Amino acid sequence: MAHHKFSPLKNYEIIEHTADIGIKVKGVDLKELFRNAAVAMFDISSEKIGAQAGKEIKIEIKQESGSLEELFVNWLNELLSLSAAKELIFSGFQINTINKNTLQAEVTGEDTANYKVNTEIKAATYHQLIIGQDKTGWHAEVIFDV
Repeated sequence: MAHHKFSPLKNYEIIEHTADIGIKVKGVDLKELFRNAAVAMFDISSEKIGAQAGKEIKIEIKQESGSLEELFVNWLNELLSLSAAKELIFSGFQINTINKNTLQAEVTGEDTANYKVNTEIKAATYHQLIIGQDKTGWHAEVIFDV
């Protein structure tokens, strides 16, 4: 690796690094799109270790947002913050009602002790966020800060 000399005029140097992971996700409808994005996020972040089933904990999530994009990002970030606060890894995502501005879901999580963390995802971002609909259904691209 090349050694960069610090310039006498500046007390810092810039280190290039990649601190994000993006996913493309699709679903026949919004419920499936949101569920598949959540599944992908936890698939990236952690993997189950050991066959024993942990105690499952169900949590209800209700959200209201100004736009579909905001709802999507908020949904993923709410899951991340609940995961961290309650030390749970979510694997079940039952979305009961959803439209462009509101979402009501029941998610199922297990203790993080049953999982190995591969990539710590800090947040879903609006950076290059795409959500669209075509004749086959819905699709989204989202970038996570890691």
